[in-house]
Amino acid sequence: MNPRKWLAGVTVLAAAAVSTAIALAQPAAAATGGTGTGYLHTSGNKIVDSTGATVRLTGINWFGMETDNKTFHGLWSSNPWKSQIDTMASLGYNTLRVPFSDDAIKAGATATGINDFTNPDLVGLSPLQILDKVIAYAGTKGMRIILDRHRPTSAGQTPLWYTSAVPESTWIADWKALAQRYAGNTTVIGADLHNEPHAEGTNPAATGACWGCGDTARDWRLAAERAGNAILAVQPNWLIFVEGVSCPSGGLSNVWDNDTSNDEDCGWWGGNLSKAGQFPVRLDVANRLVYSPHEYATSVYHQAWFDDPAYPANMPAIWDKYWGYLYKQNIAPIMMGEFGTTLQANVDKIWLQELLKYTGTGVNGMSFTYWSWNPNSGDTGGIANDDWTTINQAKQAIISPYLIPPVGGGTNPQPSGSTSPSTSTPPVPTGGCKATYTQDNAWQGGFQGQLKVQNTGTAAVNPWQVTWTWPSGVTLNNGWNATVTQSGTTVTAAAPSHALSLAAGASATVGFTANGTASAPAAVKLNGVTCS
Repeated sequence: MNPRKWLAGVTVLAAAAVSTAIALAQPAAAATGGTGTGYLHTSGNKIVDSTGATVRLTGINWFGMETDNKTFHGLWSSNPWKSQIDTMASLGYNTLRVPFSDDAIKAGATATGINDFTNPDLVGLSPLQILDKVIAYAGTKGMRIILDRHRPTSAGQTPLWYTSAVPESTWIADWKALAQRYAGNTTVIGADLHNEPHAEGTNPAATGACWGCGDTARDWRLAAERAGNAILAVQPNWLIFVEGVSCPSGGLSNVWDNDTSNDEDCGWWGGNLSKAGQFPVRLDVANRLVYSPHEYATSVYHQAWFDDPAYPANMPAIWDKYWGYLYKQNIAPIMMGEFGTTLQANVDKIWLQELLKYTGTGVNGMSFTYWSWNPNSGDTGGIANDDWTTINQAKQAIISPYLIPPVGGGTNPQPSGSTSPSTSTPPVPTGGCKATYTQDNAWQGGFQGQLKVQNTGTAAVNPWQVTWTWPSGVTLNNGWNATVTQSGTTVTAAAPSHALSLAAGASATVGFTANGTASAPAAVKLNGVTCS
């Protein structure tokens, strides 16, 4: 997607643009639990880890690195980058799909749009160095990273995987460099080769990406084999994610010839894998291929199937035709790389509910990465609201039951009647604590603040836990830098898994947004000890 995308159908165009980056990162500890152990591979229609356990990737897109900024959008906000990742993980997103353009990989590329107050650790870093930091930190959360070559340049999306300025040789060379750079880092699990190949030109003079047509200059299936095998020659442990096209012929139908007999059935850009069964992608390393379609709602483009009187009962057959059959026939796994909506129309709400239902529940369901974290995606909006901090609860409530949280990333709300796991009482610090509250913002009906708590004791507190009270009527909306919950008027901020210990003299800062009249936290305590 661009800050959104357009589509493609028989009479339509579509596009998408997400983001960018490439970098040299130190190998992170192997992810465990929600995203498995070690590198991943495939078995039939499943993605499995190094132990053979089934893994379901339930992730989110964070774009910006494919744009002129050449780095993640939202780094300009008042919410630090680590806090944004903390929130993604706590919501249950176990994978981050990172779009990039080849421009962001070039030597001398400059990252822009960074708030030097909230993200001082990123100032002066290259796009690759920022990506390194994001990968390393996401790895500590148990998350996985999929790199998505979104565009040849930051200028925009292209129907083919190459342009005159960025030939296929550059595309493949850049992918090989990335594979070498991240060799041994099990946080980075694979390559989404090119975003949304699609039709261009009117048949029979097609100039866009086809599937199975045999023209090496346009056949996306053959190009995916060339790039995928080049990557696997360098990094045989990666998964190769291959998107579809829009029209298998690579061209749009002539809607003015009054001849519908030869009109082709086209789908979303990158979303049509109907020919992949007949013309499969053939890789030199077995069990590495994942098909990755895109799917969108009316906020992106109003496809004809949304007006079918049978809607939404007509949708499973459409999804089956374009890509679902690959999963149902046990041919290959599906990782839906993009799907999203503003959720403004009821038809879109139904679409999102039915699409997720189609993917299946639990670890055996199809994998996906939602578009997007970013609120500035023009035709879908994001999971994050415009402040890059609070959450679009309407979207999250629909997606949440299908998420498999990363280890340490949080848990989904438990079903009614379930029993919460027991927890031990956090240790009491030796000494005391000091609390400092700062109100960052306020608006009608809500406010944002941060509570800094210092351990003034003589020993570390592990794990730490901060509690406070609010007046009746003030309710928590969202929290970060800790797992923040509310019961009655008492709010509890439990230490995140990556920073359980609070050393003597050290401080922890918990951020939050709340509904109601702006109120400072009262009766603040660190592990039961009242703070001054």
